[in-house]
Amino acid sequence: MKVIAHARNGFAEKFGVPRQSGRTPAVVTRIVFVPEYRVAESLRGIDAYSHLWLLWGFSANMQDNSSLESSPSGTFSSSESWSPTVRPPRLGGNKRMGVFATRSPFRPNPIGLSSVRLLEVKKTAEEGIVLMVEGADLMDGTPIYDIKPYLPYTDCHAEATGGFAEEHKDYALRVDFPAALREGIPQSVVEELTQILSDDPRPAYHHDRDRVYGLQYGGYALHFQVEGETLCVVDVKEHQR
Repeated sequence: MKVIAHARNGFAEKFGVPRQSGRTPAVVTRIVFVPEYRVAESLRGIDAYSHLWLLWGFSANMQDNSSLESSPSGTFSSSESWSPTVRPPRLGGNKRMGVFATRSPFRPNPIGLSSVRLLEVKKTAEEGIVLMVEGADLMDGTPIYDIKPYLPYTDCHAEATGGFAEEHKDYALRVDFPAALREGIPQSVVEELTQILSDDPRPAYHHDRDRVYGLQYGGYALHFQVEGETLCVVDVKEHQR
């Protein structure tokens, strides 16, 4: 398959990227087409849709998978060395489910699927026409293989059931982001960071209240701790990517 575009946003690393699309609507992602597909006619009519499907590649996993069982989430290194079961983090990392019954990134074919809201079709001087979308669960630089319109009359199923994922759909942390640490950070970035943190970027099997986690987003590096249902930001610094 050919890469047609790349995602551009503030997620400099995998840690902190939302586990599902739509969880952090404050995060805006630019879909920047590669020169070969930077053709305005290919997007004719796309602004009539409110939402899009993105098909993309788990590029970071392809780069750093090095062993068959390298983490509690049940990773595997490639389509030639794959595991039929994985251990979803949201089940505590100790219960196995079939890989095709999960959205684990470690699959025979490292392909992801995300539903995003289209905010704007934007003309730019340097990148041509880009798509501004909301709610993407993609790291900066993620390769995109295809874009398709979301059709509510076929793609939306009100009667659908969500399996074990339903148990955690409303899970969120309360974020304590002290005013002194927010000083100097644009309000839009504060809102993005707050949504990202409330979705709990930690591995689900971590419950150490003394552990300090680090996250990089939008040119900032911050550290936080979690006690119970409250996440407290303890340090923020500007970070050069």
